[in-house]
Amino acid sequence: MKSRARPRPAAGPPAEAEKGPAARARLEVDERRAQLLALGLSIFSERSYDEVSIDDIARAAGISKGLLYYYFPTKRDFYVAALRAASTELLDATLGTAKDASPEEEVERGVRTYLAYVERRGAAYVALMRGGIGSDPEVAAVLEETRTIFLGRIVAALPPEAMGPLVHTAMRGWIGFVEAASIDWVARRSVPIEQIVTLAKVLLFDALRAATEFSLTNEPAPPKKKRPAKAR
Repeated sequence: MKSRARPRPAAGPPAEAEKGPAARARLEVDERRAQLLALGLSIFSERSYDEVSIDDIARAAGISKGLLYYYFPTKRDFYVAALRAASTELLDATLGTAKDASPEEEVERGVRTYLAYVERRGAAYVALMRGGIGSDPEVAAVLEETRTIFLGRIVAALPPEAMGPLVHTAMRGWIGFVEAASIDWVARRSVPIEQIVTLAKVLLFDALRAATEFSLTNEPAPPKKKRPAKAR
């Protein structure tokens, strides 16, 4: 006598079934971690890395040191994670382009968006740009990655023939100017935001123009071809 075929199980549980205690716990862990990183950025923007202890962080967060160590094994891990969070937030906040915008309009939009983030999240921005652990390689890597991505966005808007070693250096220098000017602006608020936007735009195109012209006028001459020696 043939046995009846057992019904096949469903291919997978419905999406609602996955939203159990484990998923909720994971969400709570992520939320708590994000809260700690935001707190860390605020603390490190006001005091240097060496002046802040794990006890200070735990006390400000209202948790035990043991719980803080659960999320971040060391103070350095906590600091680097906070900087990465600030970098990601800054890059996401300044992403996007306006349709049919001219290069000048696009630069204005980008710098204005950048400064709006700095104004909104001043503590996080200052903590990111000031580094904090001397020459720590991971901290340096976070800053370098952030600057490299911004440089890539500028380069993507330029014609390929415009790029060269000197133009690349000029663009990196301009990024450094925007960083320093933003920190000064958010600390003193002595000039309107539109003046900073206009100044940054003018300096960018002046630097690009000067670097391009200098590269063209000082391009090394091609090496002279050697004449074959005459046979005796």
